[in-house]
Formats: sequence, structure tokens, C-alpha cells
Amino acid sequence: QVQLVESGGGLVQAGGSLRLSCAASGRTFSVYDIGWFRQAPGQERDFVAAVSRSALRTYYADSVKGRFTISRDNAKNTVYLQMNSLKPEDTAVYYCAATQYFGGSRNQDEYNFWGQGTQVTVSS
Repeated sequence: QVQLVESGGGLVQAGGSLRLSCAASGRTFSVYDIGWFRQAPGQERDFVAAVSRSALRTYYADSVKGRFTISRDNAKNTVYLQMNSLKPEDTAVYYCAATQYFGGSRNQDEYNFWGQGTQVTVSS
């Protein structure tokens, strides 16, 4: 089992940057692929990015490709989401989640453990 805590959210102007962190507790962190999802008000929760347990493979939604970068440091039990060139439509609560499925699943139902989320607000 793994517990996840997100941090790094906040208010930023369009074009700005933020780096989200997802800190995990538990000694089995490295056996999970980690994903980031986001949910805007009145919207469904959507896949943003994922990183394999080895950190060698990354996966992105088309809407963030080229602007967001996901990475992980297994020694620190932490996954990062670097968000650049932010747009107002990136405004959402961002969640990290852990899955034992391989291949950067985009299906939130395949993620077993979730953090509580961190708010990102991008002003125009």
C-alpha cells in the first residue's frame, strides 16, 4: 500500500509555470506507475500524464504534450509534474495516483491509490 500527498499548487498567470510534487510513503513506491489526473469544476477527472516505475517511460495527454513534464525520483519517493506555458484551461484540482498496471494507464479505474489533490488556478 502507498499513501500519496500532492503539493505545489497555487495561483499563476497565463504563461507561467508551476511544479507539482507527489510524495509517497511506504517502501513499495517503486513498484507502481504513477499518474497525474485533473478535474475542473463540473468536469470529469481527466488523465494528464504518467511515468513508469522505472522512470524510463512517460505518457502525456495531447492537451499538455510539450508543456508539461513528468518525472520521478524513487530514492525520494516523489513524482514531479513540471507545468510550463500554463493556460486558463489548465485550471483544475490535480491528483496523483498509483497503479500496478504497466504502460502508463490513462484509465483512472486502474489506479488503486489517490492523493487528496492540489488546486491549480491559472488567471488570464
